[in-house]
Amino acid sequence: MRTPYISRRAVLAGTAVAAAAVSLPLAQRRAQAAATPAKSGYRWRNVVQGGTGFITGVLFHPSVRGLAYLRTDIGGAYRWDDRAGRWIPLTDHLGWDDWNLLGVEAVAVDPAHPNRVYLSLGAYTQVWAGNGAVLRSDDRGATWKRTDLNVKLGANEDGRGCGERLLVDPRDSDTLWLGTRHDGLLKSADRGATWKAASFPAAPGASGQGITFLVAAGRTVYAGWGDSDGSADKPNLYRTSDGVTWEAVPGQPSGTAAKVPIRAAYDRHTRELYVTYANAPGPNGQSDGSVHKLRTSSGKWSEVTPVKPGGTRADGSADSFGYGGVAVDARRPGTLVVSTNNRWSDVDTIFRSVNGGRTWTSLKDSAVLDVSETPYLTWGADKPKFGWWIQAVALDPFDSRHVVYGTGATLYGTRDLKHFAPQVRGVEEASVRQLISPPTGQAHLLSGSGDIGVMYHERLTASPSRGMASNPVFGTSTGLSLATATPSYVVRAGWGDHGNGAYSNDGGKTWTPFTTQPAPAKSAPGPIATNADGSVLLWSFGTANPTHRSTDNGATWTEIPTCPKGAAPVADPLDPARCYAFDTTTGTLFASTDSGRTFTARASGLSTGDPEFQLVAAPGRTGELWLSLKGNGLHRSTDGGTTFTKITSCHASHTLGFGKAARGASYPAMYMVGAIGTITAVYRSDDEAKTWTRINDDRHQWGWTGAAITGDPRVYGRVYIATNGRGVQYGEPV
Repeated sequence: MRTPYISRRAVLAGTAVAAAAVSLPLAQRRAQAAATPAKSGYRWRNVVQGGTGFITGVLFHPSVRGLAYLRTDIGGAYRWDDRAGRWIPLTDHLGWDDWNLLGVEAVAVDPAHPNRVYLSLGAYTQVWAGNGAVLRSDDRGATWKRTDLNVKLGANEDGRGCGERLLVDPRDSDTLWLGTRHDGLLKSADRGATWKAASFPAAPGASGQGITFLVAAGRTVYAGWGDSDGSADKPNLYRTSDGVTWEAVPGQPSGTAAKVPIRAAYDRHTRELYVTYANAPGPNGQSDGSVHKLRTSSGKWSEVTPVKPGGTRADGSADSFGYGGVAVDARRPGTLVVSTNNRWSDVDTIFRSVNGGRTWTSLKDSAVLDVSETPYLTWGADKPKFGWWIQAVALDPFDSRHVVYGTGATLYGTRDLKHFAPQVRGVEEASVRQLISPPTGQAHLLSGSGDIGVMYHERLTASPSRGMASNPVFGTSTGLSLATATPSYVVRAGWGDHGNGAYSNDGGKTWTPFTTQPAPAKSAPGPIATNADGSVLLWSFGTANPTHRSTDNGATWTEIPTCPKGAAPVADPLDPARCYAFDTTTGTLFASTDSGRTFTARASGLSTGDPEFQLVAAPGRTGELWLSLKGNGLHRSTDGGTTFTKITSCHASHTLGFGKAARGASYPAMYMVGAIGTITAVYRSDDEAKTWTRINDDRHQWGWTGAAITGDPRVYGRVYIATNGRGVQYGEPV
């Protein structure tokens, strides 16, 4: 899984960017029993996958046993609940307009005030993204106060595994420091309520890194600088002892292996500051790096790099990597751990030293990994790997053998330095693209996500026992479709090294890859659909390529010149001969009555230009279509797309789905992410969109939720929502 973890929002913006009863651990049962319904009358929970995204930072509180915080690049922040044994999400209250704030750039705690915690938020620095913000809490994140910044932060950009870039001043708990990527150093004298630019000797460059970390060493604050070129005359490490003036740290290392300071940790017993370096900020692109320590009492530097990158492995490949995380033991002087990063050939590891870095032991070499709680971590192989993108490393200040480290998909932990298992319960960070709730079968849900492909959820309360759909394994899912008249037949498409499409005859439990695939599939696998009886497949490949058709489970394919390029195909739920496609570039609905051989234009003059427009066929009806046109509202056709009527009960519709009808109702329940008034929220209608009821509340918003929504055809009121970084949320009325 080398593909960068990039949210769907980033990609679209054009940047590089009734579950079965289950026996659960006591802590998890307690947590679920304690769950309270939303004020809307709905109880909201995550469909359990377990992690599934890049953990960019973990921070133990230095003075409170069992208190820790975790940050992610697009999925918000969490607090560890030691009693329940799970992570508690802290930023689900951020709504649609604040989607950019689900990226957490940094976390800061106050050693002198354990209930205080601070977050700096903002996923992107591009012009289309909003400014960043700082949240501050006096109750460990149960409630927040917010200050909007006039600068942008980049929690889902290169360098997101650096840090922390936010720090409570060691001399004064009311003073906070915030390092930015393009706007230098900010300072607050009122615990984050207001911020002003602070004097800093280095000028921001074009790399988009700026200040990579802030760390306290006694009463001195050190700042890493990511815009240096690694030369001796361009320092990348600064410090202040008075909180006013900053100076370059004398004698600091230089060269390619010390170009970008990634993280730092201070051993208060030995008064030594350890700094990890790489030749790029990561998490991708690092091929060199080093580890150095500074004895702050004397100013003496020493290199303590465990293994120098650049060697050659037995198979002739280059062993290139950088260094990432670093953490010191609060109880044992000279004991610390550091991580490699971007070491694909020989796999990343955690090195541990008990003598200040003179000698090191690789924990990977003797590690026993148990991923039974989240089986997808095998990635379709026989056993899991130790991890990749390891930049977040933490050492429990109350337990010297409790080490945790984040990867691109999970948080591993050990309490004996040998046996490792995910310690990620409660964290759900998938960027979800597709949802299907089958009308029959064991699984109530199939999901398709970025980076982790398709999952078959035989239970909603446990990570899928089959892990990711394999044969082949996909990185990112681009299409998922079920034959409504034969729901055991499912097809999927996505990015894979061993094929880009597959079909299943058992509802998604097992898969068979397509025998062949059209040439565009390798470079542009797009949405895929099967018609009602599963006899025809329609596969789209972006606006530059024609849609293709297969009648033999993908053994052969033919082009469909009359189908609009890039349009997502939609099948009629009853008539196998009928298929539809909405051309977002021209605002025209196309329909086929010959099982997708040819398409003809029907309704035209609808909204244009947005690839997120969604066409949905109403279940159990022929020719009934619903079209979500975002700010241009919701439209309905009952004549196969010949005409559409705008629905007046809502003024915005981003995504729409159907579920089991209410008692006594003849029409399926409808679920929508849209707006009735001024608030974009989750709504349900039981009367064919005449009226809507909001079913989420201000505590349950999850940022951007515009990819997919579906009700459960077997359980009235149950709805599944795709989020961009908080996994699949499901709600049930109580």
